Amino acid sequence: MVLESRPFNKVLITGAGGFIGSHLAERCLQMGAEVVGLDCFDDFYDPSLKRANVQDALQDPGYTLVEADIRDRESMQALVQDGGFDVIMHLAARAGVRPSLENPALYFDVNVQGTLSLLDAVRNSNPAIRFVMASSSSVYGGLSQTPFSETDEVSCPVSPYAASKKACEVLAYTYHNLYNIPISALRFFTVYGPRQRPEMAIAKFAKLLQEGGSIPMFGDGSTARDYTYIDDIIDGVIRAMECCHGYEVYNLGESRTTTLSELISQMGEAFGVTPNIEELPLQPGDVTITYANIDKAREHLGYDPHTLVVDGLSRYAEWLRAGVR
Repeated sequence: MVLESRPFNKVLITGAGGFIGSHLAERCLQMGAEVVGLDCFDDFYDPSLKRANVQDALQDPGYTLVEADIRDRESMQALVQDGGFDVIMHLAARAGVRPSLENPALYFDVNVQGTLSLLDAVRNSNPAIRFVMASSSSVYGGLSQTPFSETDEVSCPVSPYAASKKACEVLAYTYHNLYNIPISALRFFTVYGPRQRPEMAIAKFAKLLQEGGSIPMFGDGSTARDYTYIDDIIDGVIRAMECCHGYEVYNLGESRTTTLSELISQMGEAFGVTPNIEELPLQPGDVTITYANIDKAREHLGYDPHTLVVDGLSRYAEWLRAGVR
């Protein structure tokens, strides 16, 4: 049964200059909500890309951009206390599995301390604020049984990034249990589409295809991912914001898998070129498969993703050719 839906009039989106955050802000504005976008525009990737992502939203009188760091506890307390928010959608994080191997302390500082800063701001201001947060399919680690379900054991992450996301889920549950904050954690499965981060595989492959470079294929091409188009993810996030009750964890994916070799082939078709492939060994921290069981999200949220990878890649290629943000 779909949970009770409650509209929202004002939302705080952390990580608003990023891939998912910028799309979400625009959707919320289209729905008539007032949006406060928060971002520190760090240098994990080119800040000018993130600033370009928010330009359309800044033209809307319902949008306010705040430049601050989620680890700045005083700033977060003041923002949440005075904001009048119905919902906080917490997307800000240090992302990426492989970079987390190089600097795990930074990942825990940004992801865990930043989440704690926001949770404390909610606790001290208004525990009735709905708190929806981005988690990750990486928390499932190297599980062999698929598809992954929210009830699966996730105590063995295989990268510092995954461990930080699991820590955030545990922290969020603790704050729900102690202070009755309504919280939903969304485990995203390999989101792709316009504005995606330049270090993500699909974005890197697209650049190489356009430039005639070789595509690095880690392993034999049999590793598989549940690739989820951005529009489907935004649909799921909106529903989670409307239906946030108690403490819940949801998988948001397509519930279909595509192997790496299939992805490279489909990208070649989308860009009209034959890929040159460079075979490389598997990387530390990578997992062999991600595959979402989305039954719970369907039942509770009415989540219904529908974009096939081949169609999503075609849309992404069209967006790149158009040269817009």
